[in-house]
Amino acid sequence: MNKLEAFGHIAALAIRGELVFPTSVNAALRVQLALDDPDCPIDTAISLVLAEPLLAAKTVAISNSAMFNRAGAPVVTNVRGAIMRIGYQNLFALAAAMVVRQFGSKISDPKLRVKAEKLWDHTIAVAALGRLIARYVTGVNEDTALFAGIVHEVGGFYLLSRADEFPGLLDEDPENWHSASEEIITREVMRKLCIPEPVADAIEGLRDSFMSIPPDTLLDTLLLANHLTPVKSPLQEPQRDLPPHSDSAIDLFIDEQKLADMLEEARRDAIEMSAALLV
Repeated sequence: MNKLEAFGHIAALAIRGELVFPTSVNAALRVQLALDDPDCPIDTAISLVLAEPLLAAKTVAISNSAMFNRAGAPVVTNVRGAIMRIGYQNLFALAAAMVVRQFGSKISDPKLRVKAEKLWDHTIAVAALGRLIARYVTGVNEDTALFAGIVHEVGGFYLLSRADEFPGLLDEDPENWHSASEEIITREVMRKLCIPEPVADAIEGLRDSFMSIPPDTLLDTLLLANHLTPVKSPLQEPQRDLPPHSDSAIDLFIDEQKLADMLEEARRDAIEMSAALLV
């Protein structure tokens, strides 16, 4: 089976809903489905998290990270306190992060594992920077921006998880002819993971959209975070030509010092997030 046939085969399975997920993903999906209801009782959320020891440890760890404990509050030592501190939306994002990480857990090819780790580094960098861009530039919900950053490469992670079965699937593709299949696969993976429609729409728009001026949407936030982060995706397609004066346009709403400060804060936040998520 050549590369084109492999993409077509995986895309056809995705359309039929026949997605191959690691068994451990299903537990995180159950948590996501429950938390998708904003009226989910706190005791139910606690029970779901406690049923998954790995998620429980990560929830407590990330609640004590600098991202959520900047005021020097007492250390959280239990799941209830952790959920109260980070909120349902960030717990939802944490469950999504577990799903994303689990896609790489069964990869046996060493080169693919390296790609998966680099893609994870990029994912966390975009999530951390996107949160700050939402706060200081676009004005969208910070937690939504964080979540969108965590899941914006979920299609790539899924393809990496299947690449052991299809050698050459992710080789360089100068003509970029597999884009349509990849879009289908990403869309169906997001549907399976219950990614909210506004977030899914923004992620799908990353491939062929340009940032609006001034940037004020979730899509703009993701475009900026991907453009500005120094941590690039190993699956990144060749860069399109940007509209004239794009960089000077960015200077209108992020001056050089502000950008340097944001990049440094995002770097620290990404380190904190990675440490917490590796518990």
